[in-house]
Amino acid sequence: MRVQAIPAALAAAALVAVAGCGGHDSAGAASDGDATPTKVAQQATAGDFGDLKKICGPGDAKSAPAQGVTANAIEVGVFSDVGFTKNPEFVDTAKVFTSWCNAAGGIDGRKLVATTRDSKLMEVRQRMLEACKQDFALVGGGAALDALGVKDRLDCLLPDFPAQVSQIQNNGSGLQLNATGGASYNRYTGYYQWLLKTAYPDSAGAVGTIAGDAPVTKSINGRAEEGLKATGAKIVYSDLYPAAGVSDWTPYAQSIKSKGVKGLVFNGDFVSLSKLEQVLTGMNYKLDWIDANNNAYGPAFLQLAGKSLDVQNNFADLGGVHPLEKAPDNPATGQLVELFKKYAPKAQPTLPGVRGFAAWLLFAKAASSCGDDLTRKCVYEAATKETHWTGGGLLAPVDLSKPDAPLTCFNIEKATSKGWQPADFQPDTGAYRCDAPVYKFKGDYGKPLTLADVGKSLSDVK
Repeated sequence: MRVQAIPAALAAAALVAVAGCGGHDSAGAASDGDATPTKVAQQATAGDFGDLKKICGPGDAKSAPAQGVTANAIEVGVFSDVGFTKNPEFVDTAKVFTSWCNAAGGIDGRKLVATTRDSKLMEVRQRMLEACKQDFALVGGGAALDALGVKDRLDCLLPDFPAQVSQIQNNGSGLQLNATGGASYNRYTGYYQWLLKTAYPDSAGAVGTIAGDAPVTKSINGRAEEGLKATGAKIVYSDLYPAAGVSDWTPYAQSIKSKGVKGLVFNGDFVSLSKLEQVLTGMNYKLDWIDANNNAYGPAFLQLAGKSLDVQNNFADLGGVHPLEKAPDNPATGQLVELFKKYAPKAQPTLPGVRGFAAWLLFAKAASSCGDDLTRKCVYEAATKETHWTGGGLLAPVDLSKPDAPLTCFNIEKATSKGWQPADFQPDTGAYRCDAPVYKFKGDYGKPLTLADVGKSLSDVK
């Protein structure tokens, strides 16, 4: 059943996207939006995105007030494991945003120059040290083993506007503007409550979890089990599988069936999940629900899972990101889809890519407010004043003035053989439901690094 083990770091890479809010392996099922090419061209000229006005545009910047900032350009770094994963979603998103923004005039006339910091899984610290010597800030990226670079980033006082965070030491760390919710709180309380108390109440007494055997996913699974129990679930099955892969999922499926599992939380890669579901379906065992995690959100999982999607109920919580397949219903998402068609026609928006684009918008808005005197202190403080940040309409509102705050909005997708579609979770605020209960973790899962941990404070940021 088990294959030869691989180093823990490589196992973490196989499960990279589970740690964040979406996957390096997933591709969003985007569709045509309301934004026509003509309208996109007009918005490019104006520098408007969604409900955000003049995010980018010309100006009369003349000074070079900080590292990476000249009168003509702003240099930023984009972290990615693209050399390992071969997935360029953060690189593509950076290309689309900077092309659009620069076409509109840049940031007060300064052109955005994005440098890919390819961490190739194990080279996070090397790339961070390079970024510390060149970049003004980090924007719109992510790495599987991102904890390896946090101390160096804080030492050099480098602000971070990530698309995705993975390890707890980086999740909500100092000088970071992260719109995915505070690390101290369960981001999936509303989701679990809907599954266990509304949609499938009979499943609460028989919940199972399975996770890849890697440090990142084991930590995620521990938090998931605590959150499930706090919502009223009884865990009757808990297992790990080797991240390198499983040759035969039958023993796992048999264990799930013998334990009478009705609801299954899967914290791992969607390729493995699709194989497990095929075995479960083949033995005529149907669960009430499966949490596929939002790593599975995209067409690849649908293709792999095949006919089992007509039997098993697969769900994913997008964590307050407007669904890509519903782009026509949301002007901001429609505009993003059109910008990808214009500036990266061979690429496709993904869930992490949408978060990355929102991170770029946050950086650009904050930087624009600083005018000629563009410093790290100014851009960071400006971003922390966003108490109702939506990325122009790409996201449910998030309060960025509080570095460790719970998410109150969520939205649930269901995988079907016809595509991903919103589940019947009774949204009350547009595409979202914003009444998620607050649950603060009690277990010790580690904590984010702060400026104080490296002997510094905000007063050191210039």
